[in-house]
Amino acid sequence: MITLRQRMLNYVSSRFANDPPPLRLIFWDGERFDFAADPRVAISLHSRDLVKMLLRGDFAGLGDAYAAGLITVEGRVEDVLRVGISLAERLGKHPLLSHFTRLSRFIPRPHSRRKDAKDVSFHYDVSNDFYRLWLDRQMIYSCAYFRTGAEDIDTAQSDKLDHICRKLLLKPGDRMLDLGCGWGGLLCRAVKHYGVTGVGITLSKRQYDYARERVAAEGLASKLDIRMQDYRDLLDSEPFDKIVSVGMYEHVGLANLPTYFGTVNRLLHPGGAFLNHGIVSTDPHGRARGPAGGEFIDRHVFPGGAVPHLSRVLVELSRANLEFADAEDLRPHYARTLMLWTRRLESNRTDAIRAAGADRYRIWLMYLAGMAHAFDRGWLSIVQVLAFKPTEQGNVLRPWTRDYQYQMTDAGAAARPPLSGGLEWDP
Repeated sequence: MITLRQRMLNYVSSRFANDPPPLRLIFWDGERFDFAADPRVAISLHSRDLVKMLLRGDFAGLGDAYAAGLITVEGRVEDVLRVGISLAERLGKHPLLSHFTRLSRFIPRPHSRRKDAKDVSFHYDVSNDFYRLWLDRQMIYSCAYFRTGAEDIDTAQSDKLDHICRKLLLKPGDRMLDLGCGWGGLLCRAVKHYGVTGVGITLSKRQYDYARERVAAEGLASKLDIRMQDYRDLLDSEPFDKIVSVGMYEHVGLANLPTYFGTVNRLLHPGGAFLNHGIVSTDPHGRARGPAGGEFIDRHVFPGGAVPHLSRVLVELSRANLEFADAEDLRPHYARTLMLWTRRLESNRTDAIRAAGADRYRIWLMYLAGMAHAFDRGWLSIVQVLAFKPTEQGNVLRPWTRDYQYQMTDAGAAARPPLSGGLEWDP
């Protein structure tokens, strides 16, 4: 009689025919099976129930088992990812496993204030020490900006901050709002190099504490106000010249996009600029692309997240009476950023486990590497969208070209470009 273990091995072997994966399976009783002569990845199954899960196609359960340490993986993260994707693509053709080929869009959920705060805390309140190990010196947790692709993470993140500030046409005296300000890096740079004053909001207690301490330490307390606040609770009585949102709108939920963009319109001065930097789906019909992973991400990494197609973003902007001006796709930049983060986290394994625990380290490593692959393959993308709020006359003063986004003054601030506006009609 063929055992469940042998059935699983026979099935996996048959799906790879003459191209076996460089994989070693290690079972709970110590037995090993090599699919290829020189395995570069070893997967240990610490319970016989995992074989049943695999044959049932219960990949949500397998994801939970990985998160709990019942499945452990050894090998370079690039090799682990390559083998994992190969398994997903080959095994996904089996009827029992067909749903394994669905990825990876984040799963929509209701978005009350209480649930949003809980979800944000789950992802960001892990440990500042943990994030510090693999982020850049300024603690920027969003897609960096590469001019050549050879820059280190510190340079690429500084360039990203300047790129955003120039796009927003920041000038001394502007009042700026950062929706989801993280650890405060963008606001601090905008104040010191572009002369603005600002407000930053976050729902993460650890980010809030860190950002406030940073603002005080850098002598910026009179110019910056960091708050723990939901974007929906910002008051009309405090309008802004410029509003920016970097890696935040993924938390608001698809159903709340009208509220989100409507809030921007409500708080923005006529003629003001808004920049939204966020992940988008690459399928216009809202279908997921790539191997499975969305449910794992929602349960163990990024609960409550949701990403629209770019077309939905532009429609919601227009419905909120914001004038779309520019969109820049940064997909290769995020693939590179995520891989740099992955390598930095992997190289700091011992300290990361000490800061956040072995489970968190294992989950985040695969999450970062998997997302790097998703962006590299085009299953997801990320776009900076620039918009303006028209004046009562319907005019928007905006640059004639994109040249200003790359021009710097000696002081490091953005060079002021000539602006287009309303036509002066002959009488």
